[in-house]
Order: sequence, then structure tokens, then C-alpha cells
Amino acid sequence: MAMTTERIEINPAIMMGKPVIRGTRITGGLILRKLAEGVSEGEVLQGYPHLTTEESRAAEAPSAYALG
Repeated sequence: MAMTTERIEINPAIMMGKPVIRGTRITGGLILRKLAEGVSEGEVLQGYPHLTTEESRAAEAPSAYALG
């Protein structure tokens, strides 16, 4: 089953159903791993210049929901 929000998409046909930034193949997990490794949000955005701050922050939502 596919799920799409304004910024996050979960679709079994894209990245095996992992949450991704909508319209990309960038997983929320990738962003979270980089942040956990100490990469700043600014550095993540520099590495993926087509991402917005809002998309970067939205990547945290599925994990927060799962842990909640």
C-alpha cells in the first residue's frame, strides 16, 4: 500500500517501500544516519542541494512515529 504526505512518500515500488523524500529516492533513513553521524543539517542540504529544510526535517517524522 502506498502512502504519500506533502513531503514523504512510502511506496513499495520505490526503494522497497522505505520512506523517501517525495519525488526523490533519498530515504529518510539516509538523512537520519547522516545527522546521527554528526553531519549538520546545513551540510546535508549542501550535499543534496535540491532538498529543502522542511523536507530534511520531515524525514524525521516516520521514525518519530515508529518510536512513539
